Parts: sequence; structure tokens; C-alpha cells
Amino acid sequence: MIRAVMVINTQGKPRLAKFYEFQPVEKQQELIRSVYGVLSSRAENVSNFVDAESIFGPDTRLVYKHFATLYFVFVFDSSENELAMLDLIQVFVETLDKCFKNVCELDVVLNYSKMHTVLDEIIFGGQVLETSSTEVMKAVEEISKLETASNAISLVPKSVSAWRSR
Repeated sequence: MIRAVMVINTQGKPRLAKFYEFQPVEKQQELIRSVYGVLSSRAENVSNFVDAESIFGPDTRLVYKHFATLYFVFVFDSSENELAMLDLIQVFVETLDKCFKNVCELDVVLNYSKMHTVLDEIIFGGQVLETSSTEVMKAVEEISKLETASNAISLVPKSVSAWRSR
């Protein structure tokens, strides 16, 4: 099971933190700080796999990828494959690239809800739902269309909609 997904910038500011097991906010912040401490102290030429038992408890691993100013981090237990998790990070980043035309930290900050939508199409409740970037994009585009249609309906004044119903 995937226990957490984090996107942290190189200054240690969390840009996304989603925990799939309940953690109080204070504990979440402590875990994010601990993960950043580990990642920021690692050399560029070492493995992207980290034993996370000292941070998250027994049977926990962490895999990350560093893109530009962001660390994309997945925390998981032994029921998940490390290489599959690394590939899932790639799917997540590729999908964000398709959404934002070469994603950067500013896109992540300004489009927080879309980033959550993408993540929710890939992982739900700590379980992997979809591994195809193309399929995730189709779902995200469909959700965007529905949101746009919903917003357009809510913008119609009540007097106009009452008139149309006659």
C-alpha cells in the first residue's frame, strides 16, 4: 500500500502532501521535514530508494525523483514494488507535463486542485488505479469538461433560467 505522496521543493516547502493513513497535521509536518532532511542530504549519484523505517515505521520504503526544483516522493510498504513506484512517479510527472505543458513549481502552486485530480486518478486510498498517462489525461479532461459545464450553469442568473423553463 502507498502510505503517502509528497511533492517538496528544494527549500523544503511541501507543494503537495497526501497521506493515505491518518496522521495528525503536526505529525504530517514532522514527517515532511524528516523526508526533506533525508533527501536534501543525499548526493545526486546515489540510489533513489531509501529505507524509511526510521521515519514512517517498520516495513516502509521511500522512492523519489528530483526534477528541477521539486522532489516527487512516494512512501510505501513491502506490498509494493520499488521499481513500479519509481515508474508511477514518472507517470505522475508525465501527466502533469501534459496538463501544464512542461510542469514547473509555479504550475503546481497555482493549479493545486488539478494536481490533486491527477493524483486521485492514479492513486486512490493508497492503491494504484491507473498506470497509463494517456488514460489519466482522458479522465482529467473529462472532469475538466464537467467542471466547466457545471460552472457555466451556475453562472446563469436565476431569472433567466426561470424564463427558459416556461
